[in-house]
Amino acid sequence: MAGGGPNLECRMYESRYPEVDMAVMIQVKNIADMGAYVSLLEYNNIEGMILFSELSRRRIRSVNSLIRVGRTEPVMVLRVDKEKGYIDLSKRRVSEEDIAQCEERYNKSKLVHSIMRHVAETMNMDLEDLYIRIGWPLYRKYGHAFEAFKVIVNDPDTILDPLTYEVKETGPDGQEVTKVIPAVTPEIKVSLIKNIRRRMTPQPLKIRADIEMKCFHFDGVLHIKEAMRKAEASGTEDCPVKIKLVAPPLYVLTTQTLDKEQGLATLHKAIEACTKEIEHHKGKLVVKEAPRTVSERDDKLFLEQLESLRRGNLEKSGDENSEDEDETGMGDADIDNAGLNE
Repeated sequence: MAGGGPNLECRMYESRYPEVDMAVMIQVKNIADMGAYVSLLEYNNIEGMILFSELSRRRIRSVNSLIRVGRTEPVMVLRVDKEKGYIDLSKRRVSEEDIAQCEERYNKSKLVHSIMRHVAETMNMDLEDLYIRIGWPLYRKYGHAFEAFKVIVNDPDTILDPLTYEVKETGPDGQEVTKVIPAVTPEIKVSLIKNIRRRMTPQPLKIRADIEMKCFHFDGVLHIKEAMRKAEASGTEDCPVKIKLVAPPLYVLTTQTLDKEQGLATLHKAIEACTKEIEHHKGKLVVKEAPRTVSERDDKLFLEQLESLRRGNLEKSGDENSEDEDETGMGDADIDNAGLNE
């Protein structure tokens, strides 16, 4: 590199070229008379070509509808001439299964590559040297370095300490000898762990459901409170359930979890428990918004709407509801006009 800095350009995998019949991620660079020239993103942008005959199984009416400059997508490797550096690719022969597998692998590899590149830049070392020491050995041992990086988040020593690296030195007698040394220096280890934890520590998902609950039966207030307790009891230590009154008769169930499917299932279970309890006492529960993940922005908007409703309730004069009814939601509010639609 100019200025004598480290070389931060490197392929993602140990092999310099992809295997035939392998799906690879490409970016279209140029469309010529016979086909499209592309860069293989996982192989340090080496060039490949897709002939027009390999674009589609159907008759081509418009090339631009099938391939465009700048587009990134998976294609199939047809031929690899390592001596000449020619790589022939096909878009029409890649299956939906191939596409899914390629996209999953590429997304993992891209994250690993980003972390490795940042560590190499921080440590002022060539990226390929870092891959030789750490990245490619982890690919060989774990199938994908991404899987090893996931373990490093909580248990770095188990993954990194066994890695070794061979170096050649000249002995006292002038003969060249091979020494085996730890592949990961303390400085590299600190930098790598820091970057992996920053990029790969999972963040809890927020999941929410909105329900409307009413009970006009004798002691309806108590029955609603018991239904709320049943809903919260459906939660687990990893996926706790909270239920909160928004404005009578609207309630919100929430949970936070690292496992989206578990979170959705837990809230569905909580709604079922709540419904069973309230209907046992002749009450009614209607799901206004089914369980779904919400973003921080959604959460912020909800809190703002909740605060607005609370201020509105405080400003009301001559409130006919009792204090208990305000807390538990007996069903007097018009939720269709409550201003909670996102």
